[in-house]
Amino acid sequence: MTKVILAGQYPVHTFEKLSEMLKGQPVDLRAVDTSEAYEAMTDAEIMILRIFKAPEAVIARNPKLKMIMRWGAGFDSVDIESAGKRGILVTNTPGANADAVSELAVLLMLAVGRKLVCHTDCLRRGDWSKNEFINSSFTLMNKTVGILGAGNIGRKVAQRVQAFGAKTLYYDPYRLSEEREKAFNLTYLPLDELLSACDIVTLHLPLTEETRHLIDADAIERMKPGAILINTARGGLVDDNALFAAVQSGKLQGAGLDVVEREPLKPDDELFTNDNIIVTPHVGGGTADIGEAILPMLVEDIRRYLSGENPLFVVNRQYLSEQ
Repeated sequence: MTKVILAGQYPVHTFEKLSEMLKGQPVDLRAVDTSEAYEAMTDAEIMILRIFKAPEAVIARNPKLKMIMRWGAGFDSVDIESAGKRGILVTNTPGANADAVSELAVLLMLAVGRKLVCHTDCLRRGDWSKNEFINSSFTLMNKTVGILGAGNIGRKVAQRVQAFGAKTLYYDPYRLSEEREKAFNLTYLPLDELLSACDIVTLHLPLTEETRHLIDADAIERMKPGAILINTARGGLVDDNALFAAVQSGKLQGAGLDVVEREPLKPDDELFTNDNIIVTPHVGGGTADIGEAILPMLVEDIRRYLSGENPLFVVNRQYLSEQ
């Protein structure tokens, strides 16, 4: 029996659903949902991760480990190089959370643009703010939205904002084919040109050494005055201190952040001191129904591994080839 560990905190009944879907497979499924139990774990063979991280120390103390599976698309919480050099597969579930994350990105655009938090705070203070923000509230209609990263999530964001009447530009290190650009009504621009042309810039790129602080003080300076920045991808893509300064100064209208560099933020963090910055606690893919998309992908890759086939969604092949 292969020991499969469901590590982290998941939507209700995830364990039961996964257990049912794995019925008939030679696995021993266990749940590890506390930090203490996770730190003490030494016998995992297949590990499914949400919230918890897998640096080299975690990998080293589980000598039987054969596969680490990420609940979601991002895998920067796993030391994929260390895993690969030990012959451990690292997989993800690309596209499974695309609908949820893209919805949140658009929600944040609307909330910042229509001063949702500002109005709510005013009403709680007894201030009927009907006209207070009328000159600084904007719709998505006829706006230009710049999408950094044209993967599954970025393309869904494009479709959603187009439904509101927005024009969509994009930048990606790997440009889409001409056919895909036409299909998704996306126009490519180099990064600097995109930043200066867009009313809203939304990030949908992985965090790598190349993309860390892609949006820094210099990039923000190139952005259109009064623009809105949205980050539902990864903390670290944006220099949050530079972003805060830009919103404070009025260079940017505001920002919507589901991810930040300093997770979890302390209550006195400066990002909470400006009502034009809306922060959510990394909940883009955190919905009760997300498992409907993710669980079948996890089960298929487990089935493939157990039957000697190649899993579909391996993300560390370059390091596996070095072993």
